[in-house]
Amino acid sequence: MSDPRDQQIVDELIVVYELELEAVENFLAHSINLDGVRAEEIKKSLAADVTGEIAHSQMVAARIKQLDGLVPGSLSLRRRQTYLQPSADTTDVLKVIRGVIAAEEAVIAQYRKIVQLCEGYDYVTQDMAITLMADEEAHRREFRGFLREYANE
Repeated sequence: MSDPRDQQIVDELIVVYELELEAVENFLAHSINLDGVRAEEIKKSLAADVTGEIAHSQMVAARIKQLDGLVPGSLSLRRRQTYLQPSADTTDVLKVIRGVIAAEEAVIAQYRKIVQLCEGYDYVTQDMAITLMADEEAHRREFRGFLREYANE
């Protein structure tokens, strides 16, 4: 890497790569584990979101490589989503909804950090981060709607 900012951008992209892959794991687990009639819509949404999160991970990984970084393997990935871990109570839909919102807020904050870091320097990464952040904001909006509906029952 020719400029130290490139390494800083790669480091922050690796963080968002980890968050996206962790969301895949947790969304997949919840899309299978949740039980009950109330859980069906949430399960469907999470199952569909797995594909989107994988696509985000692929885009971020490709950008890491384009910046001459190394995409980490599974043993190098950090895990942070304590709030989205599966529960022994497989009918606790509200816990899952709140966990998804927390996960989306974390990844949105990381994309926002990347956007700011790239300002005036790396417009390609900045554009990608803005696009992916918009997807995450839409997903968060969907789950905020679920929260209002399920919390009022």
